[in-house]
Amino acid sequence: MISNLLASSFSGAIRALTGARALWRCSPSSDHRVYYGNHVSHGDFVMIWSALPPALRRQVRPVAGADYWQRDALRRYLIREVFNGVLIERDPAQRKQDAIETLCDAVDGGNSLILFPEGTRNQGDEPLLPFKSGLYHLAHCRPELEFVPVWIDNLARVMPKGKVLPLPLLCTATFGETLRLRADEDKQAFLDRARNALLALSEHGSAPAAGNAANISHGAAE
Repeated sequence: MISNLLASSFSGAIRALTGARALWRCSPSSDHRVYYGNHVSHGDFVMIWSALPPALRRQVRPVAGADYWQRDALRRYLIREVFNGVLIERDPAQRKQDAIETLCDAVDGGNSLILFPEGTRNQGDEPLLPFKSGLYHLAHCRPELEFVPVWIDNLARVMPKGKVLPLPLLCTATFGETLRLRADEDKQAFLDRARNALLALSEHGSAPAAGNAANISHGAAE
């Protein structure tokens, strides 16, 4: 299919243009997962999606803002036919279905998700904005889900705001250890734990323990 060819082309182009590599501290798995990352550019979900092994990529759906991706015919085609995205209306007044119900429907359909719990692109000096509550509500509704923190490094510099062509800088997606909602864990505790797990993968967090070094694989996942 044309959409499958375009998907492979996009993935190859992203790796070629950014020198992208994936570092895995957990094992790639077909289990139902939510890959959640830091949000600095419109290219973030493409970077995570491209870093996944092809067999997993086909069942992982990025969660994206409907207002951005429905602006023109090209964006609508890409998000629906190439990336198979889950579109969420960011304006509650425009929603025909609850956002968490939409995500649960996608998971119940056999898919994993890519989402960004900061809720908006981080254009400030803080390495990571506070998390919105949606990550917790999804975990509460589907406690079997594994949540995988993914720190994206350098993409804001590779694709700076207002630039058409990417800059030749190495871009890395680091996939951390999985976590699940614990029994009786409240919303703030879960959000803090999930945020800290993501931040720990960055240059602002702690380095990986020596015992975990063997679990880090270099090179874009194929």
